[in-house]
Amino acid sequence: MMEAWNPTIRDEEGPKYLAIVRILAEDIRSGRLPPGTRLPPQRSLARHLNVDLTTVTRAFKEARRTGLIDASAGRGSFIRAASPSLAKVATADPSGSVDFSMNMPPQPAAARLAERMESGLSRLSASAGFLDRMQYQDSAGNFADRAAGADWLGRRLGPVPVQRVIVAGGAQASLAAILTVVLKPGDALCVPILTYPGLRMAAERRGARLLPVSADGEGILPDAFLECCRLHRPRALYLVPTLDNPTTATIPTHRRERIAEIARTHGVAIIEDDAYGTLPPDAPAPFASFAGDITWHIATLSKCVSPGLRIAYVAVPGTNEAVRLAAELRAISMMASPLAAALASHWIANGDLDAIVAAIRHENGHRQAVAREALRGLAVHAHPCGHHLWLPLPPPWQRGEFGAHARQSGLSVILSDAFAVGPAPDAIRVSLGAAPDGEALRYGLSLLANLLAHPPGAITSIV
Repeated sequence: MMEAWNPTIRDEEGPKYLAIVRILAEDIRSGRLPPGTRLPPQRSLARHLNVDLTTVTRAFKEARRTGLIDASAGRGSFIRAASPSLAKVATADPSGSVDFSMNMPPQPAAARLAERMESGLSRLSASAGFLDRMQYQDSAGNFADRAAGADWLGRRLGPVPVQRVIVAGGAQASLAAILTVVLKPGDALCVPILTYPGLRMAAERRGARLLPVSADGEGILPDAFLECCRLHRPRALYLVPTLDNPTTATIPTHRRERIAEIARTHGVAIIEDDAYGTLPPDAPAPFASFAGDITWHIATLSKCVSPGLRIAYVAVPGTNEAVRLAAELRAISMMASPLAAALASHWIANGDLDAIVAAIRHENGHRQAVAREALRGLAVHAHPCGHHLWLPLPPPWQRGEFGAHARQSGLSVILSDAFAVGPAPDAIRVSLGAAPDGEALRYGLSLLANLLAHPPGAITSIV
């Protein structure tokens, strides 16, 4: 029997078709629309809501994709026999926005992050010398925190002297300080043709010239880097060698060794942004493990624990470089947060940091599996342990037009322009970590897949 479903679209931001889906989900969850309820014809609902028929058609299509309703030709649309758990997803954000833009680690329950923070801070506050830790610290970090950082780094780099380890307030501050030490204004810096936007900003502030180096699915091409060295005499090379941001590429060992050989021959410093290096258990050895004398290695906790921790450990080529880097960090941020550094040291010592990373790695694997299913048939570049994926847009989509339609649909993604040093390809980065849970992720990916499946010529008929 058909119910008289007479919803009202509230005055809110976001596409109207998503507002209809959210109201439908709310009424299912509240019990106003029990399983098996037949919905009004789309044309009648469009008249009631004073919207175009195509808006209602798109809303019903989205409701089917997210499991709210079933439909069959000649019978109409019905609330699914089992009340869908996705109902809470559609009402979670009143704006209808789905954030795939922030490349952050998920926070699975298994990580027990809040519990570990509460326990760790309680132990620290009760420890002897806690108040001393809350005072100004050396800009390089106090000895205990540098030693903890050396322990953490040593698991992947091999033994690192404490004197060569700096505790910094995040990777971005570290990059800005390293560029100031390594480069003079006007110096050339080699970067992948698609590179991290934060590095681009820091390089611009330093007045460095960015030299794009061609790459393939395994990172930058050694021969292209060699040619760049011969023609332009760069001072440094910047890389995210494992789970590259944005392309997800991981440079294999043999290529890392060749790149390091070229850098050493031409007097080029390597800036190794190893933000994701702890996530894959089988990641190749970092550059700093075999070319530590020319490598500035950054290992942030923002991408493997939480961006709120704002702690990065930097292994520098030598003690003189450590002194210079500490001076630059002092000018930029005075010091890393002593409380955050102490908590990180505590977690390193008791194994909590390893457990958090393992939980995030496992959750990333689950989310990547969801993404593979939702985006099946598309040329997705991804890694099972990573937070993000790189997605070349299927023709005839172009990135500018896609970005406009994505915003209209309540999707937030990053276009390739943010990463390109030179011409930008038609591609987007999709970050999976910001979704609060798997249901929200599935909902957002279903919106993305639906949009990708309806390129410009088709979209005009359903908006």
